[in-house]
Amino acid sequence: MSAPSSDPTPPADPTPRPSPAQDLRAGFLVFLIALPLCLGIAMASGFPPVAGILTAIVGGVLVTLLGSSRLTIKGPAAGLIVIAIGAVTELGGGDMALGYQRALAVGVVAAAIQIVFALLRTASIGVAMSPSVVHGMLAAIGVIIISKQVHTVVGVTPEAKEPLELLAEIPHSVMHANPEILVLGGVSLLILFGWPLIKTRWAKPIPPPLVALLVTVPLAAWFDLDHQHHYTIWSHDFEVGPEFLVNLPSNILEALTFPDFSVVFEATSLKYIVMFALVGTIESTLSVLAVDSLDPERRASNLDRDLLATGAGNLVCAFLGGLPMISEIVRSKANIDAGARSGLANFTHGALLLGFVALAPGLLHMIPLAALGAMLVYTGSRLAAPNQLVHARQIGGDQLLLFTTTLVVTLATDLLVGVAVGLLLKVVLHLLRGASIRTLFRPRIDEQQDGTELRIGVHGTAAFTALLPIRKRLRKLTPETDRVLIDLSGVELVDHTFLNRLEDMSRELPDAVLEVVGVDHLEAASTHPQASRRRQKA
Repeated sequence: MSAPSSDPTPPADPTPRPSPAQDLRAGFLVFLIALPLCLGIAMASGFPPVAGILTAIVGGVLVTLLGSSRLTIKGPAAGLIVIAIGAVTELGGGDMALGYQRALAVGVVAAAIQIVFALLRTASIGVAMSPSVVHGMLAAIGVIIISKQVHTVVGVTPEAKEPLELLAEIPHSVMHANPEILVLGGVSLLILFGWPLIKTRWAKPIPPPLVALLVTVPLAAWFDLDHQHHYTIWSHDFEVGPEFLVNLPSNILEALTFPDFSVVFEATSLKYIVMFALVGTIESTLSVLAVDSLDPERRASNLDRDLLATGAGNLVCAFLGGLPMISEIVRSKANIDAGARSGLANFTHGALLLGFVALAPGLLHMIPLAALGAMLVYTGSRLAAPNQLVHARQIGGDQLLLFTTTLVVTLATDLLVGVAVGLLLKVVLHLLRGASIRTLFRPRIDEQQDGTELRIGVHGTAAFTALLPIRKRLRKLTPETDRVLIDLSGVELVDHTFLNRLEDMSRELPDAVLEVVGVDHLEAASTHPQASRRRQKA
């Protein structure tokens, strides 16, 4: 068995100072993508649609000025929909308006906790999260989004409330679909899934959500959704009206809503404070690391400073009526693909959203909810794509078990329980494989500098708990160090999280190559280079 190692990539060649035009162009493209997605995410979260736009404005304009990661796009994300709608529903007790205001209070406290995390320099804790548990959580979120939004796509209000029951009710909703709304939602789905398959040069730069809006907004006008009326098809009577369009205030000042702190310290609120603070921090941190790995200039972000900026932005959003924000990976990747090189792109996307909402709110009212629902179904299908399951199986049976357990428990209970069970199962699997509590939670790490080479030795168990001290040491590398060896010859067990995150860390080292050595005595769970490994049986 050969030792796993990160592919050494030479440092990027020095490039001329980028023109602001690149960032302005990228910001405009992200604005086109973010506009409908922000509305849809807010709608699915139980917040007013304009709250999503407000969040993106704060995330683009304010958070950029506070020093967030250069290339990330800050705004509402699908990964927090489940937490947001849960908070609104439970805290309101059936009154969605009251639940919304109480969820804002939860957001204020969660944002303050994120700021404390940043000041204590604990943002890197997300690095130690199991990828399989995170992917299982995201897959569950994807399934939940689909279970709720399919009914919006076909224009039917479901009776069920829970994800599994909503999934079971989908055939009934499709059979009783409102035909005009189904046309709008169906056309949107065809465009969203079909547009990326068009390989022509002119189609690639055009965002599929924009195409869906360009087609469905005129269709909605043709169906006269702005006026309440009945129509008959196949001897069945159907009703449509403005309730199937985005509902927005006449100006952004009317959209401002302030928190209700009356139950902020009750058990239900505390549960959602923990979820917003932890899940938001972990998702945002992992997104920043992923975006840094895509940066053409290989620049590493300061995770604590980025979290401080994000927490401050969340504090402002929660006080004004916005959704929680994170560093959003899909929009951030689109930002990089469009040529962004600095935070000016994120600022531009936020400023354009502000200008659009301030100057043309009537245009947003013409957007059909079915089109936004279709965009969320598409987003959910990407989060819960079957290839995630296949990928987990390829890494090893243990990762498949972690993925499916987190997925199923989250669907059956809630997000916090699902993630907690997934992490607990991970610890149990390590103990069953021979790791001791002492070596698992108190890893022994030593180091030896030999000229330009740094050797970091891990002893006992190389698991998620060893990642933070290693990352801390790598952040202090001297410019003279051009080679880092992670020596695992003294370990009994190495887990997938450890190997996976080491590869991420290697991308943060523009001037050094990171390599894992000393694993020949360990037996891999699969042929995947990042599979868990333990000492071979005699």
